Amino acid sequence: MTFDELYTKATAVINSRQLSEFASAGGVGAAILSEGGNVYTGVCIDTACSMGFCAEHAAAATMITQGENRVLKMIAVGSDGNILPPCGRCREFISQLHDENLNTEVMVGREGIFTLKDLLPFDWRK
Repeated sequence: MTFDELYTKATAVINSRQLSEFASAGGVGAAILSEGGNVYTGVCIDTACSMGFCAEHAAAATMITQGENRVLKMIAVGSDGNILPPCGRCREFISQLHDENLNTEVMVGREGIFTLKDLLPFDWRK
């Protein structure tokens, strides 16, 4: 699966909306390609108390629920269509789900694809 196809799947789940006075969701969509060839998507949930989570976390949770944990490719897209690099929390989270996830390819913009290892150059596990 190409990053263009993952981009399309990530943008398909974007649906910005207010959930309550204190929470909103759907401003960012993510798609991850698993080792099993499945694509899992998710959206961000933002809360006033900062207990929400990123779209990558939502996609990974669905993947884990389905019994997989190895991520081959990952992309996140904002409601404006721009590709967003994963935050530090997402980088670390995905890297810990499988020993090989440091090799996950991540699109960080139209011009760049990097591995999680590239995005986490000073790995605390070493």
